[in-house]
Amino acid sequence: MNKPAKDLTPGREGRGFPEITIHLIVCAIILSLPLLTINFRNYSGANVWNLYLRFTPFPVLLLVLFYLNYLWLIPRRLFCGRTAEFFFWNFSLVLLFCYVLQLVPILFHPEPSAAAEETARAMRPPRRRMLPPRWIFVARDFISFSMGILVAVIICMNARWRAAENAREKAEKSRAEAELRNLRNQLSPHFLLNTLNNIYALIVFDTDKAQQAVLDLSRLLRHVLYENPTELVPLSKEAAFIQNYIDLMRIRLGPHVELRTDYRIAPESNTPVAPLLLISLIENAFKHGVSSDKPSFIRIRIEENAEKGEVRCLIENSNFPKRQNDKSGSGIGLEQVRSRLELLYPGRYTWTYGANRENTEYSSLLVLHTKNNS
Repeated sequence: MNKPAKDLTPGREGRGFPEITIHLIVCAIILSLPLLTINFRNYSGANVWNLYLRFTPFPVLLLVLFYLNYLWLIPRRLFCGRTAEFFFWNFSLVLLFCYVLQLVPILFHPEPSAAAEETARAMRPPRRRMLPPRWIFVARDFISFSMGILVAVIICMNARWRAAENAREKAEKSRAEAELRNLRNQLSPHFLLNTLNNIYALIVFDTDKAQQAVLDLSRLLRHVLYENPTELVPLSKEAAFIQNYIDLMRIRLGPHVELRTDYRIAPESNTPVAPLLLISLIENAFKHGVSSDKPSFIRIRIEENAEKGEVRCLIENSNFPKRQNDKSGSGIGLEQVRSRLELLYPGRYTWTYGANRENTEYSSLLVLHTKNNS
């Protein structure tokens, strides 16, 4: 048997004071509407009260029908797929309430004052005015009650849609957070693997540099494991981590490689950036931009505009594409960069990259807008 989703049932959980207050105010306004039809000059005292009670049954029955739908029929019948029951109950209630209104006229017959009777007699037309047939009043009441049901359905459908939309957004956010955690868990082993490969290459021709590289690697791992648990880190810390990595890579570079760095950021910059995001781009520059025997270059510039919350990372390097049979590295780094950008900076980044026509130089420009103005 179908059951309504707990979070999608309007008017049940999470009904707060503002919503109840709005309902009470609307009910008070509807119940006070008959007062607008009373001519206080012709009636006074108990007669005014009796006249008010004479016109009260319709708004009272309308409210009863509305809340029967709002609290029971719509969530427990319509939203549960029991549509036939929903229409049966409403049709029966509308017919019953229309019948009740035809019986009521009648309990209260306020009598106007003598002056009001004299005035009414003087203004009475010479011939009797024909009243509309009774079925017109029944049709009017039937349509009015049906409109009340329609309003209840619209309100509940809107609340159900908003609840479903909130649930969808929460599920999407949870999925994105899980995917981001998975990407970050993949990133550290990928980074560590590349660095160990570099140290292994150093051991062959310079053990002293290899030992220094191990010390540098320990500092990098400390940043990855202990100083990097949050979603965002200050730009100054991330820049220091990047510089440590560059120093580690510099050890294995020969004199034919030009390596330049340019940091145009405040020494204690607190601009928040995603950790380990830029390092994949820099890894890519070292992987493809350095030749063992040909002149090579890597130029890295990181700058920020604190007022705009903008961070720019420009990397230019000589280009030595890997051969098809070269399996060193799977290219997962750049794929992670794009995935993390979509998760962390949706619609708030631009990334242009590629080689020149001669395929001898490669550049990558990433611009992050760290202020979320949406």
